[in-house]
Amino acid sequence: MTVLEELEGAIQTAVERTGPKVIGLGQGWGRGSGVVIGSARILTNAHNLRGDEVTVTFFDGRRETGRVLASDQDLDLAVIEADTADIEPIEWSDEADDSVPIGRSVLALANPGGRGLRVTPGFVTSTARSFRGPRGRRISGAIEHTAPLPRGSSGGPLIDGSGRLVGINAVRADGGLILAVPADRSTRERVEQLGRGESPKRARLGVAIAPPRVARRLRRAVGLPERDGILVRAVERGSAADRAGLERGDLIVAVGGQELDRMEALYEALDGAKAGEQLELTIVRGADERAVSVSF
Repeated sequence: MTVLEELEGAIQTAVERTGPKVIGLGQGWGRGSGVVIGSARILTNAHNLRGDEVTVTFFDGRRETGRVLASDQDLDLAVIEADTADIEPIEWSDEADDSVPIGRSVLALANPGGRGLRVTPGFVTSTARSFRGPRGRRISGAIEHTAPLPRGSSGGPLIDGSGRLVGINAVRADGGLILAVPADRSTRERVEQLGRGESPKRARLGVAIAPPRVARRLRRAVGLPERDGILVRAVERGSAADRAGLERGDLIVAVGGQELDRMEALYEALDGAKAGEQLELTIVRGADERAVSVSF
């Protein structure tokens, strides 16, 4: 058997075994794809969803209204509740993300906006990539691969040759490479929580931010002294930041007395904050430095 014949057989097997588990979100040029992970449970990317409901299109063309059960914006994953009928859930891989070898052959599947199944072959090029989720937090350990995907494919499964879930395709990187959230043990535990309707509870400032390099450039452009810090680009009405008096244009230079030289340091401080506690921020407004207490 030639290599092409083996590849043809792998793709046909994926269509037969895994294809029915892949669903589309939205209609036409819709929002994305997803995969059945249990009875009435569909896994997708959180960034595909707007509101509490979404149109779900199955392999056979059947359409249902799905309800967002729970989401984790920081991991860019969400679980939708919808009638999956007798579709068997996808099997998770036993491999952790750091044991998926570079060069491993994979197949990416999608049903972009319910416009029909797509299956593309590729290879793992890295398992140590990272990208930022919808709220700016960095998702580490992402699987980078070469299987090309059309618009609307995010949320679809990345599988191995046995049809087991290796990752959830999330974003397109430079050079047309795709980054997938790894289907490792930690992700599976998080998804199981989402499947129970349990969204994670984390402290949120409620701000849109720019990284230190952008903050330095913008301050220099308006004639202000350069400072390392994180620039507040917008403040969500009614958020913890809004209640504390943060404003657009403020530069957060320290949190809990520790200087901020990277965005992850702010997220680490927020992860350590507990309900009812206050987090002390040092901000620069224009040229003036001041302390601000944020309550969660």
